[in-house]
Amino acid sequence: MQHCAMFRNMTNEEKVNKNTTTHFGYKQVEEDQKQSMVRGVFDSVADKYDIMNDVMSGGLHRLWKNDFIRELRPTPGMRLLDVAGGTGDIAFRFLKATKKRTGPEDTPASVTVCDINQNMLAAGRARALDEGIFDPIDWVTGNAEQLPLNDKSVDAYTIAFGIRNVTHIDKALEEAYRVLKPGGRFMCLEFSEVDLPLLKQIYDAYSFNVIPHFGELITGDKDSYQYLVESIRKFPSQEKFKAMIDAAGFKQTSYRNLSGGIVAIHSGWRI
Repeated sequence: MQHCAMFRNMTNEEKVNKNTTTHFGYKQVEEDQKQSMVRGVFDSVADKYDIMNDVMSGGLHRLWKNDFIRELRPTPGMRLLDVAGGTGDIAFRFLKATKKRTGPEDTPASVTVCDINQNMLAAGRARALDEGIFDPIDWVTGNAEQLPLNDKSVDAYTIAFGIRNVTHIDKALEEAYRVLKPGGRFMCLEFSEVDLPLLKQIYDAYSFNVIPHFGELITGDKDSYQYLVESIRKFPSQEKFKAMIDAAGFKQTSYRNLSGGIVAIHSGWRI
């Protein structure tokens, strides 16, 4: 009975520490809570997500994504899986790039956008209609840690600004490896560790003091953007993330910093 009384008096913080935990920004939460908490963040910001990307980065995210697609080097007939790409930014760029290289006798490229958040997917579908993009895109609701795709079924896997939000990064990387065909390429665009001291000071001040307030003004949600800023700081450094990609089985792994390490493009191959 004494043990039962002790458990009843245990604080919420102690209960969280007793179980397996992970970070949600700078907070520690139970692992099985993080997925729904992240979904709540993107439910809240989905309608203004693309506008906020422009505001937060001063439009730089467009250049980063263009560079990302150039490095992917899309080809006719390529089947792309874009994970956490609900609003279509990477998918639309991919299709546009393949069209330039596709002749009348070539098989068109195809893309599946997989996102855990249905509101983000809805925003992507609406955006495709608004921009007159009628190319076939499969919009699929799915978890990066349990992809609803067959083994060895895609030629390329991309994820842009999404992998830091998954609960188990290692499982997401293993899933990426599983669905890629031999010879397939993994590419990730993600915020990373700034490697210039002065830029880091400016970037930190801007991130913590300005971005959450922009989030409040534009989306009415300061807390979600506070989380997003904190989640960037909790993501592994370039070298640590490269080691995780290696551990998932990828070969010829590499990364390239953009804008002084504010973001990095990571690449690996399933051989």
